[in-house]
Amino acid sequence: MKVLDNISTPALLQTLQLIAKPTKTLENYAAKYGDIFTMRVMGLKSPPIVFFSHPQAISDCFAIPAHKLDFKKATHVFKPLFGENSLVFQEGRSHQQQRQLLLPAFHGDNLKSYGQAICKITEEVTQNWTSGTDICIHNLMSNITLEIILQVVFGISHGARYQQLKEKLSSLLEDVTKPWYSSLFFFPLLQQDLGAWSPWGIFLKRREEIDKLIYAEISERRLQNDTGRTDILTMLMLARDVNGQQMTDEELRDQLVSLLLLGYETTSGVLAWVFYLIHSHPEVEHQLMQELNTLDDLTNPEAITQLPYLTAVCQETLRIHPIALICTPRMVQDRVEIMGHNFTSETVLVPCIYLAHRRTETYPEPEQFRPKRFLNQKFSPYEYLPFGGGYRGCIGGAFSMYEIKLVTAIILSHFQLSLTDKRPVHPVRRGITIVPSGGVKMVVTKKARVKRETISFT
Repeated sequence: MKVLDNISTPALLQTLQLIAKPTKTLENYAAKYGDIFTMRVMGLKSPPIVFFSHPQAISDCFAIPAHKLDFKKATHVFKPLFGENSLVFQEGRSHQQQRQLLLPAFHGDNLKSYGQAICKITEEVTQNWTSGTDICIHNLMSNITLEIILQVVFGISHGARYQQLKEKLSSLLEDVTKPWYSSLFFFPLLQQDLGAWSPWGIFLKRREEIDKLIYAEISERRLQNDTGRTDILTMLMLARDVNGQQMTDEELRDQLVSLLLLGYETTSGVLAWVFYLIHSHPEVEHQLMQELNTLDDLTNPEAITQLPYLTAVCQETLRIHPIALICTPRMVQDRVEIMGHNFTSETVLVPCIYLAHRRTETYPEPEQFRPKRFLNQKFSPYEYLPFGGGYRGCIGGAFSMYEIKLVTAIILSHFQLSLTDKRPVHPVRRGITIVPSGGVKMVVTKKARVKRETISFT
């Protein structure tokens, strides 16, 4: 297999192509150069960035020992946002220990404990809908996912601090998705605090205001010491490492902000794709509604999340439009081998989720939305990896899938939705994720409520 060392396109143009049309750029280079190709972005002296989509190459990449890779250099652009204590920047033993502290909050009984709250939030956000209401699905999903993060992850209930944090986070998150603003993090020369009116000065002040609110919440919760709470912040505060040490306030802050930034826009984007794809494929909508109608009531989140066709619909959406286009980049420190190819130090390795999910050898007619793929076949973690994989896989993947299924089921059970524009949408960049163009405009018809058992979320 030939690996092209330098694509003839100038590095600056490659960078602009990736920013403006990331999915089309990846598709074009894969079609021209094959399963492994090398790009150079950000300048002539930038390191080679090697993209992989073959399952064996991805498997080899995930198997590289951590001491041969440098994750900090490959992900440094996120440090001003996430903070240096974020799991994203930890390596070796530190990464392993932090991951062990964080994982329990997103799995098992802890995961199940969030179901009622997710359902309640979804119902509250949509409770004022009436027949004929026009909605923008992407905006609606952003509202829901932010509420879920504030209430389920941060554990902050309605009040002054909740409202302030919601407003300041909404403002920051909206700006981060804009190309001109996000460029601040990719070009260090732009990170100059020239006062309250300079772009970087505005960011630093806003970050300081958000941090004050988060630290105030952490301080208050430490004083309360309420071990009966089930939010993720409480789970992290109760966690202890092998030496019995708890996370510091700074570590808690950095993990919370990382979870917010990685779980807000990404999940809302996938949900927008879910509703678009369901309602642009009548046969899928019909089969999904048949399955949802088999539920006696909506009081049991576990019954909802175990529905096979709903699960398949969400899995197929994440195949075509994964939460992120790539896995965590990793820079080679020592020589490594992948599928017989040797890569030297300073090379950045990028397992490409988007291209792996569109291989015709794995997924016949990959452009087609066919949830039944996941009813009839089980794919390996190197063929299907919407949340990355290996020891750097997303710790919140199970939580995100759980959330996507519940939000989808609750809304579809209460409302009939229809697209107001039948023209196909196309993928567009929004921050670190890819969303449907136009936000997916729909109109609501309220369904007659079948008498169900009263739902209690207390």
